[in-house]
Amino acid sequence: MPEFNYQLYSSREFPPVSGTLRMLHEAGYSGVEGYEPLFAGMDDSALSRLKGELDDYGLAMPTAHLGLDLLEGDMERVRAIADALGIEAIYCPHIAPERRPGDASGWKAFGERLEAVGEAVRQSGHSFGWHNHDFEFTPLSDGSLPIEHVFADGSGLEWEADIAWVARAGADPFAWIDRFADRITAVHVKDIAAPGENADEDGWADVGDGTLPWRDLMQAIGKTRVRHYVMEHDKPADDRRFATRSIDGAKALSA
Repeated sequence: MPEFNYQLYSSREFPPVSGTLRMLHEAGYSGVEGYEPLFAGMDDSALSRLKGELDDYGLAMPTAHLGLDLLEGDMERVRAIADALGIEAIYCPHIAPERRPGDASGWKAFGERLEAVGEAVRQSGHSFGWHNHDFEFTPLSDGSLPIEHVFADGSGLEWEADIAWVARAGADPFAWIDRFADRITAVHVKDIAAPGENADEDGWADVGDGTLPWRDLMQAIGKTRVRHYVMEHDKPADDRRFATRSIDGAKALSA
């Protein structure tokens, strides 16, 4: 059975972080995934205190989301964060709409930028990949998809596959899991509510309480290079409810 980590972004509206870590320990999580705003303003001493809190609750932080500006502009800071917290894999999580390429050549160039970042991250002893949303699966004018250019042949980029966003884009998660099985090293485990439900939570659901076929998805994902299963909800009304119900649901579905 997989060990489940928790994307701390899910609890960004439920401070403090120390309380979140205690909750996750009690719920049975193995670790957490960090995200860049969490580290904002943290000097070496603050990073060390965070690591101490993680250790106190028996939680690791094997993965983290760091933005492209930081990755391209301050690799020393990236290394400091990763080394202080024991982060193994770094994933670039997003690109704002106004900065997204508009055609295939632009997305190819973007993939090359990511590959250059990946080379620097790998030289520091950490792995590197891309985390998707839905826009990577929106066809371009030539019929190709941005995700195809991000993961161009020859690149060493890994993929943290956000399965629910693939499905929200109208794409077939199983087809993409199969196509890029050799790149998937982490997966976001999240669920989609039935149409018309959970409007206050942007239509997301606790894992196992939504519409995605997670039992079958777990089997498909298990055939990839996946190392990290990360629970996430983009807008939970109650993070304790989400964290507890989702880990129980995910364990049942992966048994």
